[in-house]
Amino acid sequence: MARREKPQILELDGSQRQEASRVLQRFLEDRFELDLGSFEAEEALDFFMRELGPLFYNKAISDVQAHLKDRFESIESDLWALEKS
Repeated sequence: MARREKPQILELDGSQRQEASRVLQRFLEDRFELDLGSFEAEEALDFFMRELGPLFYNKAISDVQAHLKDRFESIESDLWALEKS
């Protein structure tokens, strides 16, 4: 039975994809002495984006929600302070 691929939640444009692929190639070469071609690096990048991308995406959304909640509470508090009795 073939394994179904998860859909990618993150998309990169062409230049971002090339840069990410180059960074991954350079990291693997410098750190682990693995010499990957561009095809292998893009396959690895696809894997990371598909498997880890949603984790980073969801964490970023959660962080922004918490930040906005704090900001709105602060604004609400400031408005209460400005309100005249």
